Amino acid sequence: MATTIEIGSGAAAMPALYAQPASGRGPGVVVIQEWWGLVPHIASIVDRLAAAGFVALAPDLYRGATTTEPDEAGKLMMGLRVSQAASDIATAADHLVRTGALPDDRVGCMGFCMGGGLALLAPTVSPHVACAAAFYPAMPWPDYHPAWENYRGREALIHQCESDIPSTGPDIARYAAEIAAHGGTAVIVDYPGTQHAFFNDDRPEVYAPSAAAEAWDSSLALFHRVLDGPFGHAG
Repeated sequence: MATTIEIGSGAAAMPALYAQPASGRGPGVVVIQEWWGLVPHIASIVDRLAAAGFVALAPDLYRGATTTEPDEAGKLMMGLRVSQAASDIATAADHLVRTGALPDDRVGCMGFCMGGGLALLAPTVSPHVACAAAFYPAMPWPDYHPAWENYRGREALIHQCESDIPSTGPDIARYAAEIAAHGGTAVIVDYPGTQHAFFNDDRPEVYAPSAAAEAWDSSLALFHRVLDGPFGHAG
C-alpha cells in the first residue's frame, strides 16, 4: 500500500505517496495527479504500479488540497504555477533516483488530465525523466511553454480521448511535432468513443475499461522498454 512521505527539505518539503514492489527494487515512475488533487484514485495507481514491479511516487502538487467539485478543481488547477509544478516533478524524480531502488538514474512519468499535461512537460524539466505517458493531457496555463529541445533522446506516449480532440487535439499535434523536431519521440494514440478521464474507474460515467486496459498496458511497456536495463544516464 502507498504510504505518505515527505520529499525535499525545509520549507520546500512536499508530501507524496510512495510505494515499491515486494522486491524493493524496480524502475521508477513519477505519478502526476488530476485536477482533483492527490485523491484515492491516484493512490490506487501508485499501488498498481508497485504491484507491476515499479517504484512509484506521486508528489502532492496541491500540498494537501483535494476536492470533488469541478469548479473548485478548476480553481486549484489554474492557481498552480507551471514553474512550481516543474520544480516539484524534478524533486520527485531526484528522490526516486536517490532511493537506490532503481536500475539506473532514469525514471518515467505518468499523469492524467492536468497531470497529463505536466507529464508531457516532465522530460523537459529533469535530466532523469526519460519517458512520459500522458493520459488525455490538459495544458490550460498561460505559462505552459515546455523547452522541447530537452526532449532529445526521450519519449512521450500520449493517450488521447475522442471527446478532447476538438479542444486539445491541435495543441497536442503541435507539441508532438516539436518533440520530434528536437530529437525526441512522441506517439499519439486515439481511443475512439472515449470521454475525458476514461481511465478513471472511480467515475463510471466516463470509465472505458477496454481503452483503460490498452492505455495502461502500453504505458507499462514503454516504461519497461526505456527504463529496464543496466545502470547509465538518460540521453
